Amino acid sequence: MYGWMGKILRVNLSSGKISTEELEPKLARDFIGGLGLGAKYLYDEIDPNIDPLSPDNKLILATGPATGTGAQGATRYEAVTKSPLTGAVAAASSSGFWPSQFKFTGHDVLIIEGKAREPVYLWIQDGKAELRPAAKIWGSTVSQTQEAVRAETDPKARVLSIGPAGERLVRFACIMNDEGCAAGRSGVGAIMGSKNLKAVGVKGSKKIVVADEAKLKKAAEDGRALLPKPWLFSQYGTPFAVTFANNIGVFPTRNWQANVFEGADKLGSEEVQKVTVKHSSCYRCWVGCGLITKTTDPKFAGEGHGPEYEGIGSLGSGCGVDNVAAVIKAYQLCNELGMDVISCGYTISCAMELSERGFLPEKDAGIRLRFGDAEAMVRLVEQTAYREGFGDLIAEGSYRLAKKYGHPELSMSVKKQECPAWDPRGLQGLGLGYAVSPTGASHMRSEMENAEGLGIEIQLMARLGYGGKVDRFATNGKAAYTMVMENNKATVDSMGICSPLSPYRIGLNAIYELEAITGVDYGVEGWMKTGERIWNVMRLFNLKAGLTAKDDTLPKRLLEEPTLEGPSKGHVVKLAEMLPEYYRLRGWDSEGRPTPEKLKELGLA
Repeated sequence: MYGWMGKILRVNLSSGKISTEELEPKLARDFIGGLGLGAKYLYDEIDPNIDPLSPDNKLILATGPATGTGAQGATRYEAVTKSPLTGAVAAASSSGFWPSQFKFTGHDVLIIEGKAREPVYLWIQDGKAELRPAAKIWGSTVSQTQEAVRAETDPKARVLSIGPAGERLVRFACIMNDEGCAAGRSGVGAIMGSKNLKAVGVKGSKKIVVADEAKLKKAAEDGRALLPKPWLFSQYGTPFAVTFANNIGVFPTRNWQANVFEGADKLGSEEVQKVTVKHSSCYRCWVGCGLITKTTDPKFAGEGHGPEYEGIGSLGSGCGVDNVAAVIKAYQLCNELGMDVISCGYTISCAMELSERGFLPEKDAGIRLRFGDAEAMVRLVEQTAYREGFGDLIAEGSYRLAKKYGHPELSMSVKKQECPAWDPRGLQGLGLGYAVSPTGASHMRSEMENAEGLGIEIQLMARLGYGGKVDRFATNGKAAYTMVMENNKATVDSMGICSPLSPYRIGLNAIYELEAITGVDYGVEGWMKTGERIWNVMRLFNLKAGLTAKDDTLPKRLLEEPTLEGPSKGHVVKLAEMLPEYYRLRGWDSEGRPTPEKLKELGLA
């Protein structure tokens, strides 16, 4: 096998048994790695009806064949499990250095089972793995944990860990690695916490053997040449999207009551650049889109990674806060304490609206919650991680919070997961993508905001007959477009490459890279069919977990309440015009269930 290391590391925390298994070649070819292998192991090994926080759940950490090879942006792994936030598939991706180093230990996938009696961490060096006591670092922040693990193992070790939020089972706790990289969504960090697993340290020296080094190098160089000059990610990181999103009216504001924020110019890339100390990069990546910022505001001083666009949207405009130092402070607290910035910020914004409308008593919150209160927002972030005071309710997510106070419609979530910082009232295909996403609302499953909002020419889509500029307000043809983008992205997330450099932006080069790495002749048809197979496996898991077509919907606000100003004024998401066509094109019945014919076609019968 080329590209794959060919090994699965399985760790049972209940018994302490650690074993190695062979990766079946056909399974690798059919599901590639990352999201694909994670989804397949999830479906095969986990009862969809279990309590996500029970020892019966498993956490699957999977790299792709491209991870660590030097292919463009090949730095990622996927964390797959059953989500404590949604009860559905959880699939959270992260990059940095940990994924490549884990692969260099000689493994493609790590499957974590059971629950340790006491806190532990896992140390993996090349082909050897052992569990070590972690009681001394239980309660530590992410940076403290990573420093402690390196001190006990190897100064050059790469460490993946949870913070206090994961230990306290915050439903949107994340897994952090390399300080500033997050497998952010769906509560994967709470799964680690429920298993008493604090960290996974890795150091490897094994070589990844690819099928054709020369072809891989050329494909990577050709792909890089296609990128626009200058490359905004390298110049500004993701905060460059703030001004753009605000200008087209898709920047969620004050819990999605508006999608234009009057304070956006105080949060955009120009303001972030003023406090940027340096840029950071992932393993062998030349983009350098990560930011290290330092703020000196007496109330919100700090230094660390971030912010990214999504955190600016959720903690900034979402909460009506235009103080960039406060947003950065809250973002860095989320990283240090181990929480998803999207769910954290929009749950706080939901609480603010509940309070302003008189549904949330001031005595319950302990403070007078109002949009624009930067100090309250930052304070709630910290309280949430430790489940202190009102933070204990924020830790449950916006749906459970809003339901408790009688107004679940004020939760801007799908399948109980908060929507990202792109308002689909101005991006119809993205609205469909949010509704049908197997992991709950996520732009990462289809990334239609790039096709509809940023207007990026998607060469792979043009090859498939979807060329030309995409009308963001149109619904005609969006079911097909969204479906194809989802299939494509599922394969991208299985290959192990980063979204800013994935093939919908750089043409067909990632397909050529995959073939050069693995020696498997996928072609465009095989690439897309693989993504479709993965998508259907996730759908099958969710159906068995009790989700139905009724869950493929959006918050009432997005379906019925047009915003009153801005470039997207007067629009709602016309989901009913797209969803039936989407089901039909997917080969699903009217209730969103894959037909026997479709499963047979995909080799899933």
